Amino acid sequence: MGIKKFKPTSPGRRGMTGYTFEEITRNKPERSLLRPLRKKAGRNVHGRITVHHRGGGHRRQYRLIDFRRNKFGIPARVDSIEYDPNRSARIALLVYADGEKRYIIAPLGLKVGDKVISDKGPVELNVGNATPLANISVGTTVHNVELYPGRGGQLARAAGVVARVVGREGDYVILRLPSTELRRVRKECLATIGQVGNVEHANVKLGKAGRKRWRGWRPTVRGSARSPRDHPHGGGEGRSPIGMPGPKSPWGWYTLGRKTRHNLATDKYIVRRRRKGRER
Repeated sequence: MGIKKFKPTSPGRRGMTGYTFEEITRNKPERSLLRPLRKKAGRNVHGRITVHHRGGGHRRQYRLIDFRRNKFGIPARVDSIEYDPNRSARIALLVYADGEKRYIIAPLGLKVGDKVISDKGPVELNVGNATPLANISVGTTVHNVELYPGRGGQLARAAGVVARVVGREGDYVILRLPSTELRRVRKECLATIGQVGNVEHANVKLGKAGRKRWRGWRPTVRGSARSPRDHPHGGGEGRSPIGMPGPKSPWGWYTLGRKTRHNLATDKYIVRRRRKGRER
């Protein structure tokens, strides 16, 4: 995976970088694994905006990704590495010995022609193989980790991220997540060996606002530039201060240092919280 620079032929091109796509081996996706993807512009089933600053963007089709890796004991061959517009990682097309095709998240180092397998028993700890955490030795890097057995991978799926097995505790395995959080996960949960590919994703500079719009992101407006009915910071003449002890969200919550995690049911699984500065 490489990063290319553009010639500064315009202010938008100056500093802009992009992908070389040298790892992509196939331009057209597998048609049987495509599904239509309708635009929602951040709105829920009632038509109300629940995710702000979304809308527009290029048309996409959804690629069905096998997060469960539940085709146990059947080896598969990597047929291609492809681009997926719906995620930061690349995807790999697997062709199983029985002829079935599935997409998985492409880990770093996986190449066309490689053999991978998923099994509930012990497997070789090679990149792309999937097995329960009970079979993975301490110190191994993993991704696409399940939180509940059989539900499918939910942790460590973005480009370049990796989780690490750091210990065992009864029926649980302790993982260090990309956020630096230490968390207990049931040993029956599946995980895929290796780090997610496309590690240079964080180094891409979009360069201009239009490139952000192509991705479906709309402009973000400062609260102080809005009206009082739209934001607590709004109103006043000219450039007015916010007029309160600290900044607030559009719904009136204090935003500096306020914790937003309230899932008491899963607090018992967290051994150590993410380090300061990554709290959300």
